[in-house]
Amino acid sequence: MRHLFLFAILQILSLNAFTAKPDEGMWIPLLIEKYNIRLMQEKGFRLSSEDIYSINKASMKDAVVKFGGGCTGEFISPEGLLITNHHCGYSLIQSHSSLEHDYLTDGFWAMSGKEELPNPGLTVTILKRMEDVTEKVLAGTNDEMDSGERERIIASNIKNIESEAGKGNNYKISVRPFFTGNQYFMSVDEIFRDVRLVGAPPSSIGKFGGDTDNWVWPRHTGDFSLFRVYANRENQPAEYSPDNVPYKPNFYFPVSLRGINEGDFTLVIGYPGSTYQYVSSYHIDMIKNHINPRMIDVRTRKIEIIDEAMESDPLIRIKYSAKKASISNSWKKWSGEILGLEKMVTIEREREFEERLSKWINADSTRTRKYGAIFPAFREIYPVLGDYMLANNFTGEVMNGIEAVAFARNLRNLSDLVENRGSPEEIIIMKKRLIENSGSFFKNYDSHTDRKLFIALMNTYGQTLDEKWQIPEYLIIKEACRGNFEDLADKVYGSSVFTDEKKFRQFVNDFDLRSVRKLKKDVFFILSNGAADMTAKRIRPELTRLNTELQKYNRLYMKAQMEFQNEKVLYPDANSTLRVAFGKISGYLARDAVYLRHYTTLSGIIEKDNPEIYDYDVPGKLKELYAVKDYGRYGRDGQLNVCFIADNHTTGGNSGSPVLNAYGHLIGVNFDRGWEGVASDMAFNPDQSRNISLDIRYALFIIDKFAGAGYLLNEMTIIY
Repeated sequence: MRHLFLFAILQILSLNAFTAKPDEGMWIPLLIEKYNIRLMQEKGFRLSSEDIYSINKASMKDAVVKFGGGCTGEFISPEGLLITNHHCGYSLIQSHSSLEHDYLTDGFWAMSGKEELPNPGLTVTILKRMEDVTEKVLAGTNDEMDSGERERIIASNIKNIESEAGKGNNYKISVRPFFTGNQYFMSVDEIFRDVRLVGAPPSSIGKFGGDTDNWVWPRHTGDFSLFRVYANRENQPAEYSPDNVPYKPNFYFPVSLRGINEGDFTLVIGYPGSTYQYVSSYHIDMIKNHINPRMIDVRTRKIEIIDEAMESDPLIRIKYSAKKASISNSWKKWSGEILGLEKMVTIEREREFEERLSKWINADSTRTRKYGAIFPAFREIYPVLGDYMLANNFTGEVMNGIEAVAFARNLRNLSDLVENRGSPEEIIIMKKRLIENSGSFFKNYDSHTDRKLFIALMNTYGQTLDEKWQIPEYLIIKEACRGNFEDLADKVYGSSVFTDEKKFRQFVNDFDLRSVRKLKKDVFFILSNGAADMTAKRIRPELTRLNTELQKYNRLYMKAQMEFQNEKVLYPDANSTLRVAFGKISGYLARDAVYLRHYTTLSGIIEKDNPEIYDYDVPGKLKELYAVKDYGRYGRDGQLNVCFIADNHTTGGNSGSPVLNAYGHLIGVNFDRGWEGVASDMAFNPDQSRNISLDIRYALFIIDKFAGAGYLLNEMTIIY
């Protein structure tokens, strides 16, 4: 976590500290010209910083979008055609799927604009500009003032900045902290709300390898989907309308068929979510040894139950595919993170650094006054924080993992309204909304699967958390059923309104004071209310207090690190703002005598083919294309590349990010990281941290040769 990087902040970092180091870092595009471009060009980049970020001309930033709330995508045509990951569009593909039109299994390809499918609620966000607003945000604050007062001033300043910047336009304005609140940047964004599904390969391609291969290299996943952004006739954002037309982006990426070679320069641009490069050993210890192991255990049980159910029934597979993918993603990441942190002896290295930093602080009275309270505060706060975080996270994991409990939460407001004799008009509106919204829940719900989850999670909850952290209502229920949750499940899953759509709709439609009394006896509602009350009244207030206190010391800790290492250059942690990461195509030594090359091919897919295993069931047509080696212009030397790896620094949120060559041409779509380097959110290992990307040639091959949707390529600028 302590590396030489080029980034100046508040005049603390030396501008002369330029040293070429491994390609770590998630850099702010606004500052590429000032701090990164020279190194990038030395490593092979053939363009300028203005080609990446500019407010005076079209640039790459105009082609990179935030897709939904947690992914990245990029424009690949002047007609608003956008590519992102299959897993980023997975829930949307699922929402359009049914037994009659199983797009998850069969794939979906619109053969004209009229066949493209709208996605209510999906947004695409485009950055217009960024601005350093640190001085404005921190005006009127100092390090000595009360934390609460400081935060109130900062919040007020941010509100004023956002309000002023938003005058006279329809942009979304947001100000976010960098370097743990030592610097602030404002983003001005344009948000599009008419985004339509254009194409997606079957899951046997787009999710090939499934959860088995997730976070693993070698990889053979065709992880992409296509969408199109629509605008009004003035090319401005608009709500969905049949009259809207394809958006004309200011910039879109040319697509390269020239391929890749070991050592080639790579550039990734996207919206990475969160990293924790500068946290203390106390934080890493809390996550690695206290919280994550228990979260892994409960998710392991959930996955086992869902897997068994999905294998037994194709309809359940459709219903639970997206849910299982969501559960598995973090589960596997947490496991790899623990192994990576152990391999890099991260905690021990951080403690050694903290000892040196502590000596430096104590060697000067001024520094002692500024920073002397940091480590005593960490030692006091983290043990308590760890207990509260575990109680909060584990309770949420269990109660949200039982879908009937999570769904029961929806009736709380109606119950309160009726019990307190609210207005009849409000009650009617709320009833109507609940009935309408219930359809999306029951469409993807199976009571038999949920029953098994209930039994397992109720037992796990009691076995994992100390009684003082358990929901009081849970303890009462456990005592009443004498710990026999299987018998309890037999009773409640047959009688509750939360496990049957018809019962639920009728119950809500007839809801009155008698219904309130019945509701208060429902086990799912009792647990849901109990979890909400305990979290809101006992856990969250203390978590908020602890985190507010910790925020002050983390900010000072970050500032102390920068002052202590004033010859070094640092990059800010990811925070869902647009970032640039540069690197190179590179294989790696995974373990003793096991070197993994930088690319995979279609041959590897055929080698993995196993119709008995859902994750490895290769489509017949793909096998036919392989048999005759019909790769067209997408192959090279008799083979078809599928995926590749590079050493760009990425994290969650970079899913769907464009991977560009030295000339700014699209060569791939980022979608994952290798298992050995997944701890890079806290400790980047240049020898093993690798981002995994789909080779764009494989995506075009699937669109053209497999799906027969080659007309889409006519929109693109293809580099041969």
